[in-house]
Amino acid sequence: MRTQLAIKLHSVMERYFPERRLFLKSETDTRFIRLRSETQAVAALGGAGVIAWTIIATAVLLMDSIGAGSFRDQALRDQQSYEQRLNELSGERDARAAEARAAQERFNAALEQVSIMQSELLAAQNKVRELRTGLDVVQSTLGTTIKERESVRDKYAALRNQIEEGGTLLAEDDAGNETVAFLTDALSRTAEERDQVVADAQDALVRADEMATEIRLMEEKNDMIFRQLEEAMTVSVKPLDKMFKAAGMDPDNVLNQVRRGYSGQGGPLTPLSFSTRGEEPSEEAERANRILNQMDRLNLYRIAAEKAPFASPLKDAFRFTSGFGYRWGRLHAGTDFAAPHGTPIYSTADGVVVHAGWQSGYGRLVKIQHEFGIETRYAHNSKLYVEVGQRVSRGQKIAAMGNTGRSTGTHLHYEVRVGGKPVNPMTYIKAANDVF
Repeated sequence: MRTQLAIKLHSVMERYFPERRLFLKSETDTRFIRLRSETQAVAALGGAGVIAWTIIATAVLLMDSIGAGSFRDQALRDQQSYEQRLNELSGERDARAAEARAAQERFNAALEQVSIMQSELLAAQNKVRELRTGLDVVQSTLGTTIKERESVRDKYAALRNQIEEGGTLLAEDDAGNETVAFLTDALSRTAEERDQVVADAQDALVRADEMATEIRLMEEKNDMIFRQLEEAMTVSVKPLDKMFKAAGMDPDNVLNQVRRGYSGQGGPLTPLSFSTRGEEPSEEAERANRILNQMDRLNLYRIAAEKAPFASPLKDAFRFTSGFGYRWGRLHAGTDFAAPHGTPIYSTADGVVVHAGWQSGYGRLVKIQHEFGIETRYAHNSKLYVEVGQRVSRGQKIAAMGNTGRSTGTHLHYEVRVGGKPVNPMTYIKAANDVF
């Protein structure tokens, strides 16, 4: 069976590849090589395989070349897109910075306006007290005048009775004439005094009415000032409350800590006291004191905000390359910001530099100790502009971005630690977005 199959296969191959002989002639001899059908078939298949491989390889190379061109085009488009996005981020950052500056200017203007309105309020309170004191004096004078008027009336009536009863007898002699003249003159003076007292009483009533109207208008003005102050304090204090809470900080504890280390209260923030006789303060005084307490809280918030890392460490355009959290089973204890080599880095809060130098994987590192047990770290820098023990302010340049230490590219590794434990820096930066 196997022999018959071989014979059939050989006959088929003989049809397409007949046996050939290749003669090789030399000077002395002639030889030939017999090319069997199977040999020719194998050679043909080998040649076809080589040709096919050549065609496939050429096609692959062409496709790679085309693909490489597409990749280059795509990379160029990606680069352009990245640059455009970077420009957009830079524009957004500049816009946010401008908004923050405008908000700070509005905040300063509001504080200045609050100070002016507070001065007006104090002047108004003093004026109201003066008017009320004057009104009391006028009312007392009016009472005395009324009593004097009644006394003059009685005196006038008595003199008239005396003249009517003794007028006939007194008119018979010269002494009587003199007495009548004296009584007539006294009666005339008494009448004048009575008219003057009545005029003074009427003037006092008019003045009292004018003073009462002036007091009412002053009270309405004071109420308007109070309302404006209360609204301004609400608008200013609530976002700060929200900011500290969003950062995981108890506002009351923060303010108490700032208050213990700050002795700047006084002057315009001194509570009002209008009575020195042990009387209860008026409703206006209590209202003013509540506003002053809010102003004091706002002032303490402003100080606390400078001491906590609510600012961004970069002011130039950048992109986030790695966030806070676990990567490949290890904690990435900070946030990475990528920007060109040498980009300035700024302190995010007031504090004291506790480290400025090389530290293993961090490379050139700056550590700053802040209030509330907070520490910030700025790693992989190319240059350092501060030294240990130096006190820095928020927004002060402390380093330049680099690629030192265990780093795969130019970037800033920024950390925030509370009580020695790392926390997400973006918690503080995002909490301040609506405030600064």
